[in-house]
Amino acid sequence: MPPWYSSGLRFACTGCGRCCTVPGNVWVSEAEVEAMASALEIPVRRFFHLFVRRVNGRWSLTERNGTECVFWLEGIGCRVYDSRPGQCRTFPFWQGNLKSAEAWRRTGDDCEGIGDGRLYSIGEIGRIATGREATADGPEAHVGAEGPAGD
Repeated sequence: MPPWYSSGLRFACTGCGRCCTVPGNVWVSEAEVEAMASALEIPVRRFFHLFVRRVNGRWSLTERNGTECVFWLEGIGCRVYDSRPGQCRTFPFWQGNLKSAEAWRRTGDDCEGIGDGRLYSIGEIGRIATGREATADGPEAHVGAEGPAGD
């Protein structure tokens, strides 16, 4: 049986930053840390010290005020946008958001780009959700509890 979104889903990032300013973890790999450190032109060790914390045995970006991604700047956007983690690149096409039309609608309560913009095909959604392709209009940074596909 095809998924409920077999006709596709509309999404266009507005750059509002709501996804970057909610509580949650942004999981990062060592390769992603290296890319972000390079983008900021700082040593990886320093990047880890300043911007990464250990949560349940995994690495997560730190937050300001317990909610905002450390790289989100109001009026500017994501400071590491071009090297942002895969979790950020795949939003909002996460398994938790795709599990039902209701879950997608709830995600849209916080993300004004859901339901607008271009139509992503079921194939594109599958590639994005599995991390094989980033969204074309690239959402900026932070996430809540259900994380990307596979989490």
